[in-house]
Amino acid sequence: MLPPYPTAFWVCAVGAVLLMGVAKAGFGGGIGILATPLLALTVSVADAAALLLPLLIACDVFAVRHYRRTFDKTSVQRLLPGSVLGIGAGAFFFGYFSQHERVLEVGLGCLALLFVAFQFGRAAIVGAVRKQNPGKLAGVLMGAISGFTSTIAHAGAPPVVIYLLPQQLPRHVFVGTTVIFFAMLNLLKLPPYWGLGLFHADIFKTTLLLAPLAYAGVKLGVFLLQRFSDLWFNRVVYGMLLATALQLITGGNLLETMFNGR
Repeated sequence: MLPPYPTAFWVCAVGAVLLMGVAKAGFGGGIGILATPLLALTVSVADAAALLLPLLIACDVFAVRHYRRTFDKTSVQRLLPGSVLGIGAGAFFFGYFSQHERVLEVGLGCLALLFVAFQFGRAAIVGAVRKQNPGKLAGVLMGAISGFTSTIAHAGAPPVVIYLLPQQLPRHVFVGTTVIFFAMLNLLKLPPYWGLGLFHADIFKTTLLLAPLAYAGVKLGVFLLQRFSDLWFNRVVYGMLLATALQLITGGNLLETMFNGR
């Protein structure tokens, strides 16, 4: 028996998990950020985040197989300590506002808008940045911000990208470093999620149903990465993210209108 989620949820969930897998494979930059806001249009922010974490870990297992030998160990070691602090702060925020869904929705929408702004400004950042090796303090700071935003919305990519860009790593090493870092980060998020009571029976049932799509998404991402540019794909996804963010902030829900005919 399917968990009692609306039809719109299942449509969003399939798209979200596939996008998440594609992103984990390194195609499309940080397009996985769309997953949590998209699901939060149909279920609570807490349910959306809790549902996606086990699926993210499943994607990590598949992605790590491809990148386990191609990552920058020093960068991962510098980012991880700060990420633990960020996860703690994010868990506190989640727990404090757990009974205030609108606060979580608006916060998630604002994070999504910031991500869109970051992506559109990324080309300028790349052009302005000079090759250098950021220090340990920068790693701790960016790791902490990443841990915080990742705990709330699985949106920890921008701080990590900002830290890695000045190093001008080869593309496969850059992707591998983010894959390994977030694989570790997601495992670290399990205890606070469990402690906050975010996991329940319907979450686990839904995760099992959607898990094969995580694998399919990673395989699709590897295929796309080897054969296509992600320019237009990114533009479509970020357009969707912008619309989703605005809906979360304003409280509107186009999906509900579409599926319920209202």
